[in-house]
Amino acid sequence: MGLFITFEGGEGCGKSTHSRLLFKKLEQQSIPVLLTHEPGGTALGDGLRKAVKRKGSASISPLAELFLFAASRAQLVAEVIRPALEEGKVIICDRFTDSTLVYQGYGRGLDLTLVEKVNNMATANLRPDLTVFLDVAPEQGLARKRSPIKDRFESEDLSFHRRVREGYVKTAAAEPDRWLVIDASQPKPRVADIIWDRVSRLLPSH
Repeated sequence: MGLFITFEGGEGCGKSTHSRLLFKKLEQQSIPVLLTHEPGGTALGDGLRKAVKRKGSASISPLAELFLFAASRAQLVAEVIRPALEEGKVIICDRFTDSTLVYQGYGRGLDLTLVEKVNNMATANLRPDLTVFLDVAPEQGLARKRSPIKDRFESEDLSFHRRVREGYVKTAAAEPDRWLVIDASQPKPRVADIIWDRVSRLLPSH
């Protein structure tokens, strides 16, 4: 089996940037690697991404939102992630089950046990080997967003984003062996070095 690495964090934390940097670093090392993201990564997932993120679309209940993310994830795991892991590749995924636990659980207020059950069904209990949490104050993260067009989640009030961050902190503390928590307010090269130091120690078999 390969190595499964996920990136997590609130809006504007740098997940997409650092997942791409790690992908390029692994490619430079001639290590078979695949970069994907959630929601999306498949034809079905890309369609669901538009539905759940587009601001101004029809109102979506928290429970419906949970199942839409789960449907996207189930397809991504079946179509992309598991086959690549079986080929021995390193998989980097920008968001995974922890995003749903935090955003729909802590953020929207859904029962955490319910969210975990749905996550486990969608992934057939697949768990990341390493989860990188780029921690940044919600105010700072939202200020980093350059696009004038905000999606449904970016448009939530500050209290929502603070609940999300609190959820990440609690979830990471509960599984310290799986999580790498990084202060994302540090310079980008420093953050990238911390990530590579941890990832490189997981790669001997490659």
